[in-house]
Amino acid sequence: MKHVLIHGREVAYRFEGEGPLIVLVHGMAGSGATWDRVIPALAERFTVLAPDLPGHGSSAKPADGDYSLGSFASVVRDLMMTLGLDGGTIVGQSLGGGVAMQFAYQFPSRCERLVLVGSGGLGRDVSPLLRILALPGVEFLYPVIFASVLRDAGRGVLGALHRIGLRPSAYVDQIWQSYESLTESDSRVAFARTLRSVVDMTGQRVSARDRLPLAREIPTMIVWGADDAIIPSTHAADAAAALPDSRVEIFERVGHFPHCEDPDRFVRVLTDFIASTEPARITEERFARAVAASATS
Repeated sequence: MKHVLIHGREVAYRFEGEGPLIVLVHGMAGSGATWDRVIPALAERFTVLAPDLPGHGSSAKPADGDYSLGSFASVVRDLMMTLGLDGGTIVGQSLGGGVAMQFAYQFPSRCERLVLVGSGGLGRDVSPLLRILALPGVEFLYPVIFASVLRDAGRGVLGALHRIGLRPSAYVDQIWQSYESLTESDSRVAFARTLRSVVDMTGQRVSARDRLPLAREIPTMIVWGADDAIIPSTHAADAAAALPDSRVEIFERVGHFPHCEDPDRFVRVLTDFIASTEPARITEERFARAVAASATS
C-alpha cells in the first residue's frame, strides 16, 4: 500500500509489477484490496495499479468531497499522471465499471482497453437493498444498520468458524468487508453521497448506454457472474449489443465478484484479452470527430 497527496487529499493505492499497465477500479464500499486475489498473478506480466477511490479504503473521506463518477475518473487520471503513467487497460467492477466508462469518455487517449466487470451504468436494474439504502433519510439509520457492535459480533462468528476450519465464500467475504468499512462514520457519509449519485428508489439513475457507441474503437471485454444478485447479468447482453465487437465472458456459478470468486479464470481471460487485442490509440481530435458524428446521426 502506497499513499500520495493529490489536490491536498490522500489517495491510497497498490502498485506492483512491470509491463503494460492495468488499472483496477473497485466497487462501492470496497477498496483496492478487492483485487488482492488477482494482483500477484497479473503483476508477473503487467504493471498493476489499484487505487482506493476517494471516500473508500485508506483514501481520504472528506465530508465535502465530490463523489461523482466524473470526479472519481479524474482522480484515477491524476494518480496516473502523478506516477508518470500515460495509458493502459482500465478495468472496473460494479461502481468501478461506471468509473471506467466515464474515464474512457473523459480521457479516451489514456484508455487502451476497457474491461467491465459486473458493471454499473448499463441498465436500471440493481439490488433492492441498494435502492432502500439510497432513500432520503435512511442515512440517519446507518449508525444502527452498520453498528460497531454488530461488526464485533460478526467478527466473533467468523473467528469461531475459522477455528473449526470453515471460511466464508469469497462472495460473503467481499460483502462482509464492505459492511465492516461502513461501521466508520466518515465511510458512511461518503457511501451515502456516492450511492445517491448513481442509485435512487427506482434503480440506477446513471446510464452510459447512450455514449457506449463512442467506445467502439476501444477493445472492450464484459465480464459478469451468471448468479449476480446485485446487478443482473442480462446487462452484459445489452452492453454487447451496443458494442458488437466486444468480448463477453459469463462466469457460471459466480455472483457479483468474478475476480474474487474465480480469480484464476479472471486472470486467464484478462491476460488473453490483452494479448489478443491491439491497444486503442485515440487522439482528442479523433474522439471529437466521433462525438460530432454521433450528434448529427
